[in-house]
Amino acid sequence: MDKLLYTGKAKQMWQTDDPDVLRVVYMDQATALNGKKKDHFAGKGAAAKAISDLVFNYLIEHGIPTHFIKQLSATEDLVKKCQMFPLEFVTRNVIAGHFASRYGLDEGKVLPEPVEETFFKSDKLDDPFINESAAIALGIASHEDLEKMWGLCREVNGLLKPLFEKAGMQLVDFKLEFGRLTNGDIVLADEFSPDNCRLWDLKTDEHLDKDVYRRKLADLTQTYDEVLSRLQNALAEED
Repeated sequence: MDKLLYTGKAKQMWQTDDPDVLRVVYMDQATALNGKKKDHFAGKGAAAKAISDLVFNYLIEHGIPTHFIKQLSATEDLVKKCQMFPLEFVTRNVIAGHFASRYGLDEGKVLPEPVEETFFKSDKLDDPFINESAAIALGIASHEDLEKMWGLCREVNGLLKPLFEKAGMQLVDFKLEFGRLTNGDIVLADEFSPDNCRLWDLKTDEHLDKDVYRRKLADLTQTYDEVLSRLQNALAEED
């Protein structure tokens, strides 16, 4: 029988009969301010999962190693069990969000090259910034591990920017998380959805991500459904 291992902000992780496989359940929950703000949105979990499945399958087809195995239902996936690195790898293509407020900048300017930032994953500490030497000193990851993960981040950015552009969206920024499989391989894990990236309409700059919830701009589930539809159409054109 499956055993609940962990309940996060938007997903539950369940143990399965296979010790190397977990079942992920996407919940109809949205949070902000590191979980301090929390609300329920019917259909949000299914929409976020569908987007993430689509993106992960696209990345796998283009050679990115991930933990994704297969879809089980509208809200459930099977993934490979891995030891997660307590790090968040943020890539910024456009000035927005905390990057804008941190430096007193207006949102919207395309950066001359992507900004790469690493954060220590801890809600209790509000995910503080961490540099490479600190991550190594604390035993979180080696220099080689960090090089591997940032290399994958750059590959993902190179693959997804044009995909989202084809779908009429600008990939403003995104957060990735990684884990180590039992065989030692490092893989992309967690998810890729509007929960952990910023997307703006290419023509109108309309927000198409979780900022519609943070800033009370639009219905969250309808926004995610729009992103999913656009991506499905863009990929259909490639076939």
